[in-house]
Amino acid sequence: MPTITSYDGTAIWYELLGEGPPLVVLPGGPGMDLRYLADLGGLDRRARLVVVDARASGRSGVPEDRRTVAFTEQARDIEAVRAHLGLDRIDLLGHSAGCLTAQEYAAAYPGRVRRLVLVAPVGRVSREPDESELAELRARRTAEAWYPDAAEAYRLIVAGGATGAELAALHRRITPFFWHHWDDARRAEHRPEHASPHAWLREAFYAGSAGPATRDARLDRLASVKAPVLVLAGASDGMIGTAPARAAAACYPDARLEVLERSGHRPWVEEPERFTELVSGFLSDVPG
Repeated sequence: MPTITSYDGTAIWYELLGEGPPLVVLPGGPGMDLRYLADLGGLDRRARLVVVDARASGRSGVPEDRRTVAFTEQARDIEAVRAHLGLDRIDLLGHSAGCLTAQEYAAAYPGRVRRLVLVAPVGRVSREPDESELAELRARRTAEAWYPDAAEAYRLIVAGGATGAELAALHRRITPFFWHHWDDARRAEHRPEHASPHAWLREAFYAGSAGPATRDARLDRLASVKAPVLVLAGASDGMIGTAPARAAAACYPDARLEVLERSGHRPWVEEPERFTELVSGFLSDVPG
């Protein structure tokens, strides 16, 4: 089985895809099964993808101590992956919530990350969307047939009170907002079984960003990262918008931001050629 044993005995599942220089890949969610990433739009033809299921997610083990699921703690699992691969330094890519773990790893293990790619990051130290930007992005979709139902579902989510299966159903109804273009092909991308079955996981994952003092300290640590950083955002991302990506890029001394104009939250699906061109170019252009 393709697993490694992390520092506390938790089994961490990973898969290898493609050929070329290794690129460690962290899924989002939090808690999404790595299989939703597929081959990252063909990026496996440019790099050897080492795609890792986070603890308590996908086919990785569930730790006894839920506190270790915080993204600040999961950096230790990435260090275990690096050691298992026998690499002095790694190239690291995170998607969505996985970007928080990727950023934490780069700050916690100085010099271990050679190149860092953040795809649709949710923020720098927590989930940090700009609600006014999200409202504007969603308002642009009012002429689409699915809009009334998605807008009503979003209203019910914001109102609170929905839990369990009811809340999951509401989130499925707002899925069109996450895409630049919504059609049958995009519907097929939504796989409920890829989401985490653990109701506690989301709160545990974001626990690492609690408190203003913690936030300020983490921002200072991120600014100390010397590795080159590529940040990608989808211009039509109605899930988090582009504000978190812009903020993430601004906090690093050597960062580049690219906004893909015909993409939502999964740019490797909607603009695969552009996505792979940007990422592979960045990985190969930066001196080792």
